[in-house]
Amino acid sequence: MTTPNPIPDTPLFDRKGSIRGYRMNKMAMALGNPANRKAFLEDEEAYLDRFGLTAEEKTAVMARDWHEMVRLGGNLFFILKISAVDPVPITQIGAAQAGMEHGAFLAQRLGKV
Repeated sequence: MTTPNPIPDTPLFDRKGSIRGYRMNKMAMALGNPANRKAFLEDEEAYLDRFGLTAEEKTAVMARDWHEMVRLGGNLFFILKISAVDPVPITQIGAAQAGMEHGAFLAQRLGKV
């Protein structure tokens, strides 16, 4: 029996999600290695192929669709490694997770205009 998600529209990182996102999380964690960061920057698609990402996972990573990466089983702490390579402000990722425009997120959550 499947337990309903207690937080609607929020992907939960549970055992099932961990298994589903294994390839993507392994790829992201490997970015801690300078040689892997270089390979990622030089040919992102080839780098993703090394980890066997599905087409859906590759599309999410290459589009920097943070919400979709999490929905596909990406652990936020792991996929933040991708943002460190770009670099992408963590508030931009927070805005994506909240389904908000970055400026509106800054204004609402941090009181910045």
